[in-house]
Amino acid sequence: MSKIPTLPGITSTMVATSRLQMHVLSSGPADGEAVLFIHGNASSATFWEETMLALPAQFRAIAPDLRGYGETEDLLIDATRGCGDWVDDLIALIDTLGIDRCHAVGHSLGGVVLFNLIAAVPQRIITATLVAPGSPYGFGGCKGLNGELCWPDGAGSGGGTVNQAFVERMAAGDTTEEAGNAAPRVVMNTFYWKPPFRPAREEALLASMLSEKVGPQRYPGDFKPSPHWPGVAPGVWGPINAISPLYVGDAVERFVAAEPKPPILWVRGADDQIVSDMSLFDVGTLGQLGILPDWPGADAHPPQPMIGQTRAVLERYAAAGGRFRELVFAECGHTPYIEHPDQFNAAFHDHLRNR
Repeated sequence: MSKIPTLPGITSTMVATSRLQMHVLSSGPADGEAVLFIHGNASSATFWEETMLALPAQFRAIAPDLRGYGETEDLLIDATRGCGDWVDDLIALIDTLGIDRCHAVGHSLGGVVLFNLIAAVPQRIITATLVAPGSPYGFGGCKGLNGELCWPDGAGSGGGTVNQAFVERMAAGDTTEEAGNAAPRVVMNTFYWKPPFRPAREEALLASMLSEKVGPQRYPGDFKPSPHWPGVAPGVWGPINAISPLYVGDAVERFVAAEPKPPILWVRGADDQIVSDMSLFDVGTLGQLGILPDWPGADAHPPQPMIGQTRAVLERYAAAGGRFRELVFAECGHTPYIEHPDQFNAAFHDHLRNR
């Protein structure tokens, strides 16, 4: 049973794969058409429960806790493989469950994982739904629509860019608002959705957020000093290093060249402060706004154009024979499926049925 209370209709199990023990939430008929849900950073499968239960009757929902999160076995993430550990874990999971092909949905960091999953096994993905995904080039430390590194060592991305006060509050399991902008509850209610929205299951979602494994080799990951602004470069462990552009390798090219090409639905909120072309979690933005000192300027380290990069890559995917649809929800932050469930489910279910 999950340590976080689940909604009626959700089953919590541990699945032993060839790689690790994964905690998995599921719903729907065992013989239904599988839909794989991939959660984002500082969350877990818990975030998907309402969306899982809203699926049409013929679908089976599978939502694992990724390595490094929730109740899945606590094994380290080798960031030098980019999203490789997560991708291999997910492939091992669907192999263990006997799923040949599935629909796949990825939110935020999970969207970056989904780009990489399509690049690895496109023949196993029926449709893909990207919900406020991170850029396919990763998070932070890159510029331009082609994801060029700002600095050769990836400075400005990775574990050293995360607010250490927030990390300390995460490690302490702080459920209060006493630490202000460093408090996980405050961060969640300020940035995960557009204020003043508050989800009905706020306590369960906060518990999900706090279930991430924290430590020097875990969240957010290690880091190295850099001669380049802002003075820190990615280390080699943990989730935030794993989504550094330093380690993206040829994943974008493999995604664009994938065959077959599953149709893609891209849903995002117009008021997203986490993934945007002026993300408040990107040091380039913070430098330009004067929040981080000694910013070297827009030529050297501009705000990462996350939306522009995603659109440019998806347009290349379409030009190579794929197709995608972009939906932007008004009055919506980083979590469209929680903030506007009816609007999201209508588009999502249509995408699943009309592939």
